[in-house]
Amino acid sequence: MENLTDREISWLAFNQRVLELAEDKNVPLLERVRFLTIFSSNLDEFYMVRVASVLRKIENNITSKNSAGYAPQELLAEISRIVKDLTAHQYRIFENDIRPALTAKGIELITWGDLTSAEKEHLQELFRTRIFPVLTPLAVDPSHPFPYISGLSLNLGVRVINPDTREKFFARVKVPPILSRLISTTEKSTRFIPLEDLIAHNLDQLFPGMEIGGHIVFRVTRNQDLEIDEDDSEDLLSSLEQELLLRRFGPPVRLEVEVGVNQELLAMLTEELEIDPLNVIRSGHPVNLQDLTKIADLKIADLHFPTFSSKTPGPLVGIDEEDHDVYFSALRKGEILLHHPYDSFTHSVVDFLNHAAADPKVLAIKQTLYRTSGDSPIVAALIEAAESGKQVLAVIEIRARFDEQANVRWARKLEAAGVHVVYGLMGLKTHAKLSLVIRDEHSGIHRYAHVGTGNYNPKTARMYEDLGLLSADEELTEDLTKLFNQLSGFAPQSTYSRLLVAPKSLRASLIEKIDREITHARAGKAAHIRLKLNSILDEEFVEKFYEASAAGVKVDLLVRGICSVQAGVPELSENITARSVLGRFLEHSRIFYFLNDGEEEYWMGSADLMHRNLDRRVECLVRIYNRPHVQQLKEILDIGLSDETQSWHLNGQIWKRRSVSEAGALLLDAHSHHLKENPKG
Repeated sequence: MENLTDREISWLAFNQRVLELAEDKNVPLLERVRFLTIFSSNLDEFYMVRVASVLRKIENNITSKNSAGYAPQELLAEISRIVKDLTAHQYRIFENDIRPALTAKGIELITWGDLTSAEKEHLQELFRTRIFPVLTPLAVDPSHPFPYISGLSLNLGVRVINPDTREKFFARVKVPPILSRLISTTEKSTRFIPLEDLIAHNLDQLFPGMEIGGHIVFRVTRNQDLEIDEDDSEDLLSSLEQELLLRRFGPPVRLEVEVGVNQELLAMLTEELEIDPLNVIRSGHPVNLQDLTKIADLKIADLHFPTFSSKTPGPLVGIDEEDHDVYFSALRKGEILLHHPYDSFTHSVVDFLNHAAADPKVLAIKQTLYRTSGDSPIVAALIEAAESGKQVLAVIEIRARFDEQANVRWARKLEAAGVHVVYGLMGLKTHAKLSLVIRDEHSGIHRYAHVGTGNYNPKTARMYEDLGLLSADEELTEDLTKLFNQLSGFAPQSTYSRLLVAPKSLRASLIEKIDREITHARAGKAAHIRLKLNSILDEEFVEKFYEASAAGVKVDLLVRGICSVQAGVPELSENITARSVLGRFLEHSRIFYFLNDGEEEYWMGSADLMHRNLDRRVECLVRIYNRPHVQQLKEILDIGLSDETQSWHLNGQIWKRRSVSEAGALLLDAHSHHLKENPKG
């Protein structure tokens, strides 16, 4: 359709916003370094999945244009142009701004020529005793074929010359990922040298008797997208395990090298790896800045964001961990709206499941798991509950991208403990964030629930902004009972009172609510839509927002990532505004607001406006009725959408940051505001 911003182009605009945070001198220095690493990490995933998808279309000779007007080859060329520009900008920020600022603080990233004699002696001893034994040089000659280059590995390609015959050979040395990439030049020093520089200086020790005719540092990214045909799979878990074994052999989709590399070696690499020149990304030194995490993690308090402590939600303060009656009584007194990370995930969601696991009155626990942490207390609670005789159901999404292997392990472990493990509905990922606890009390069976916007992962809950609802509401818990029965058994005709559930009703219900606002606007009534989302991509909703704008509906969008809507375009989207808030925390919650002629509706949940969320996933939104909770959601939207808040404003397809007022004063930082204003605790 016309006036639709391409998904990949919009995502790259999001990553540019991340890069602009690294450029912001108002952000603490080591946090700026971290944003550089996040930018690089984001690009890794982008190439492994999104560019891999574009290349697959090219390989399949697909030439038709997508809905944004790009044929696959045209899109690849545009992606390449943008990524090369962004990468060059990333290294300019690092070299011209961040690196000098680090040096001024006594934190240096140096090369061999910058070392003192004492540092060289220390590093040479380190190389001899700890690095050299781990290295495995692989030669390429008629009896040694070109070696397999694993995805995201850092490598040295070396030109080796026989001094007698002058014959040239190629050899590959993998930089061991088990070793830290940034090496302290002395014990506890904050002067670092890249591991590949130390290896390169000692190449003669790896090839004694040969001449070194040059080397190239390179990094390969491979296609990491999984393709599983569920219709032909009798055992989804086993099929996924087999596919994971094959993933590491996906075709190369990107080659990263330094600017000014040996062209002969580069030509050989691109030929052997069959890399399109469009996907050769030249960077500064060192290649790929993701490993600057070691510097970002340095414990220098004044170079980081101020520390903070999440608060225990008021109704749960002071409850003894063994007093289950008091805990569940607190939930029966009224729903508790959680706003993470300002509200503690551990002292709300984790405690909820720990109480359920340990309480002898609890009969059953039902839980969805999309992503969780490696030492998950959530999984531990489910295992404890099952081992104590409770009925425990875990709906595990083993196809959660890049967490497949961990989720397979959890599935096996939970099954071994007696948990009923299911993998959701055929052809649909289960993305909804749900917990249901069934408890036998003196007045009968009571149910308790948690509905969230984020994963059951205590580690990411400290960095992701999310919402959750703890509830004993009978209407909501009845809805969740039906939904879990649908996920674990056969209940396709289930209807819900307080939930909107994808793929059955969510799309149609949201379109109906937008149409209702359009009707109100055309009747001369006030009409307003406000949405907080991670992504807006679905074409039907983009068109519907344009229709709403034309009808006079005010549409305010608060979008962290992809936004295919073009805002503020004359005669198309004049009544649409779009903002994006990025910063200390990753904005992850979803809120849907409709004015509805004064009968306001607020919904929160796990779904974005993307085809996959609406049509290929189990998602749910829950309606929020409690007036203080409605006010809290309103304030979150107010702050994110305010012109007085630091954010990016979308004009057409261009995002432009506003961090200072016209008078030059620094605008409000949304995350700092919520930390300061958190009313709980």
